[in-house]
Amino acid sequence: MSKSKKEFLSYLENLGIFVLCFFLVALPVLFLSTTTDAFVLPKQLLLISAATLSILLLGIKTIVEGKLRFKSSPFDIPILLFLAISFFSAVFSANHYDSYTFFVPILFAVLLYFVIVGLVKGEKQLLLILASLTLGGVASSAITILSFFKIYPLPFPYTHVQYFTTFGSLLDQAIYLAVVLPISGYFAYSFFSSLKTSRETRASGYKTLFTASFLIILASLGITVYMLATTQKPLILPFEVGLQTSFASISQDSLNVIKSFLVGSGIGTYMTDFSRFKPVSYNLNNDLWTFTFFRSSSFFLELLATTGLLGVGAFLLLVYRVVKEKEFFLPIILVIVAAFLLPFSFTLTALLFIVLAVFAVGRIHANPDKYGEVDFYLVALKRGLLVASPDGERPHQSQAEKKFEKILPLLACIVLFAVTLVPFYFVLRFAISDFVFQKSLVSASQNKALETYNQQVAAINMFPYRDVYYLSFSQTNLALANALATNQGQNKDKPDAQIQQQILTLIQQSINSGRNATTMAPLTSRNWNNLSSIYRALIGFGENADKFAVLTLQQAISLDPNNPQQYIDLGGVYYQLGQYDEAARQFQIAINMKKDYANAYYNLGHALEQKEDFQGALNAYQIVRQLSAANPENVKKVDADIAVLQEKAKAKEAQPVASGGSEVKPQAGQTPLDVNKPGTTLPERDPRVKIPAPTVSPAPSKAEAQPTPSL
Repeated sequence: MSKSKKEFLSYLENLGIFVLCFFLVALPVLFLSTTTDAFVLPKQLLLISAATLSILLLGIKTIVEGKLRFKSSPFDIPILLFLAISFFSAVFSANHYDSYTFFVPILFAVLLYFVIVGLVKGEKQLLLILASLTLGGVASSAITILSFFKIYPLPFPYTHVQYFTTFGSLLDQAIYLAVVLPISGYFAYSFFSSLKTSRETRASGYKTLFTASFLIILASLGITVYMLATTQKPLILPFEVGLQTSFASISQDSLNVIKSFLVGSGIGTYMTDFSRFKPVSYNLNNDLWTFTFFRSSSFFLELLATTGLLGVGAFLLLVYRVVKEKEFFLPIILVIVAAFLLPFSFTLTALLFIVLAVFAVGRIHANPDKYGEVDFYLVALKRGLLVASPDGERPHQSQAEKKFEKILPLLACIVLFAVTLVPFYFVLRFAISDFVFQKSLVSASQNKALETYNQQVAAINMFPYRDVYYLSFSQTNLALANALATNQGQNKDKPDAQIQQQILTLIQQSINSGRNATTMAPLTSRNWNNLSSIYRALIGFGENADKFAVLTLQQAISLDPNNPQQYIDLGGVYYQLGQYDEAARQFQIAINMKKDYANAYYNLGHALEQKEDFQGALNAYQIVRQLSAANPENVKKVDADIAVLQEKAKAKEAQPVASGGSEVKPQAGQTPLDVNKPGTTLPERDPRVKIPAPTVSPAPSKAEAQPTPSL
């Protein structure tokens, strides 16, 4: 091999190491306000970009070198098995678009594992990787320490809070720092102390650097734990609820029990599992019952729900391989223990694969005979097509075989590039669409309706596979239609035909967008709630809108059956339609699910009042008053309702205080009392407009840019 060729290969290796080091430093500190998720999504994009660039460099190196080389590691099989099971769980998931979106970053995290194992060869390179990992923790720690003492180093106003963290979660930061801390401690107190006397000066410099890093990270970890224990207690799903939902997800899924048992509901879809299978006893927790959790109580339980028994089996095999190495590496022990006890964000999942890679590199160096590099060569078909041999031991090849030996690394690189670049193309479109969609949310907050509309059209056209885009676009169209209809209502004598057509077009787009959201994620109850709210707004305007509103809300209830708010929403539809018996029945179901839910009693009281059941209504209002004792605004409101009710019932004998009222305890922090009403209502129309039924639409099409509505 020529000298220039060796220098070029060395340059590619060094560039790959630089990419990895930059990634490890930037990972814990990167966040962006221009994405819908300011903390996790930018880190995912960073990892995907770093992994893609590193793979391209490795591929070019392989082609230039002319040989296909693979470095084996102790965790290859369990990691590849976990990746394959995760992929199949996404393929068979009902919410497969959500699952694919979550799977792709996992794919690149696995690829990054193999990149680190393949690139890091010597002790110096390993030291650079560990130093970069430590430096990233130091940078994040410094921001936390300064923010805690109200010294804000970043210029963004939203970072000027005492508990700000670049992870977006103090719990994530605590776990990350706890895993990184032993690395700096080990090098500060063990590794460099054993260096030879001739390198004492150099060792002293490194020792000072790592010791300072250790102290900074330790201080930040202490501050983080203090805030978690006092003012910023984390919202974690109770372990018993996580256990119940996970086992219910793989054993009680009526859609496909065998599929759910083996590969779960689909990686990344725990939010739907939580909604579908949370127990009714969850409503007893007054601090958490309104929250919908998208992570389980621990990473292990989330894997159980979303990847089934095969997924947790692959994870346990990985743990077994770590234990089998019989080598104590505290960071990997900590991250595995945390996986069984605490929820993981993607940042921590990425950290798991990074620490595994570091541990694997260490084991490879300790056992070069067991885990070495293997070169693959193309040979004659009668000898098996491929031959694997240890590095440096070239098998006998004929002249014809040597002539075509470069075909194998070229074909391997083509396959690897396809596996990497195809998903990267969709990631790029996803990222661009997310930036545009975030702009639309900013425009919406500034009441710039037309900008919001156009930006959401652009986001959907760029990446038409995300349900939240369709959900928001449906509400934007409905709001525009309502604004136009309201303006037209002020000019009844001179209706504008063009404006009328725009209203109908916007309503059609609103419904179709809402239906597309249910197609993208059919098991997500919020999408059916959204579609129901659209139909509810069209009651009196659209044909059969009342029936469609009930039908879609019943579908939402089937996907979130133990949420009392769902029954209040359904009762609200019946109340709007004047079906007070059915409304009262739904409000009573909500009460049965949560005995201390003041708003459920309040709605029940109004339904009973409409039925002229004044005694029952007064009983309900009295309970509301007791439950709302800690909320003066609610007490004032219900007192006014009681006064009105007593006026209606003054011809009857005095009403006693509700029996059993003393059994209810006042609840602090009750939500404002309100009779359930639609958020938007279009004016009634005769004859009513024919509107699409809530059937699952075919594969969603791009959002066509309609004539811009004028306000």
